[in-house]
Amino acid sequence: VQLQASGGGLVQAGGSLRLSCVATARPFSGYTIAWFRQAPGKEREFVASVRWSGGTTYYADSVKGRFTISRDNAKNTLYLQMNSLKPEDTAVYYCAAGRPITSTTTDARSYPYWGQGTQVTVSS
Repeated sequence: VQLQASGGGLVQAGGSLRLSCVATARPFSGYTIAWFRQAPGKEREFVASVRWSGGTTYYADSVKGRFTISRDNAKNTLYLQMNSLKPEDTAVYYCAAGRPITSTTTDARSYPYWGQGTQVTVSS
């Protein structure tokens, strides 16, 4: 699976951005697709995930109610709609694909396929 993420940028606090992640070499079917982020000097952290088959979603508490993960089966594309952005959301955002079991959904080691990352900067 080859992933390409896009949609990052600079936005003021309270604003919105939508990230996209497309699978270019193989469809997402059968995978869990997730967004992670990494801020400077911090470890990579889980943001949200969706099971491509069935659509079950899961969110980190820090983004619940503000971010929405969704998918477009026809376009083989994953989205992350980010609303009410805060300066602490500033990070490089990565999409990832894997087949984690439920208890490892938030563990980056469960995802062998990664996109290149897209920078999101939220100014105060």
